Amino acid sequence: MHITNINRLLKEIKSKILTNYICSDNKEIVIMTNKDTTSSNLNIVEKYIKELNDVNLNDIMSPKLSQSKFYLKILDISYFINNTYLSIISNIIKRVIKITYIFNNIVLTSYPQVIKISSKSNMTIV
Repeated sequence: MHITNINRLLKEIKSKILTNYICSDNKEIVIMTNKDTTSSNLNIVEKYIKELNDVNLNDIMSPKLSQSKFYLKILDISYFINNTYLSIISNIIKRVIKITYIFNNIVLTSYPQVIKISSKSNMTIV
């Protein structure tokens, strides 16, 4: 019910954000969305929470975005290895990430997924 109500409110302001999951305990509420959110979207959610009857307004703190990075999306990589018909695989991606300086201190928590953009394209998304 809360997911539906929050999504309705977000849709009213023409947001492309959708709530996918809500988890709560005695201290906090975690709301997962389909995309990165903005402060205006957070304000909509905060207003909704404050209007609930069973919530103590004195216990509500300002919403904040997570400081964790859940994914890394790499765009425009050739689907085939240069001068071959061999496609890029996740092991190659992991090796490149390990040796590339901009990825220092990055820890992969799951296997990279390699997806060809379309059947006619020679590009991939990781």
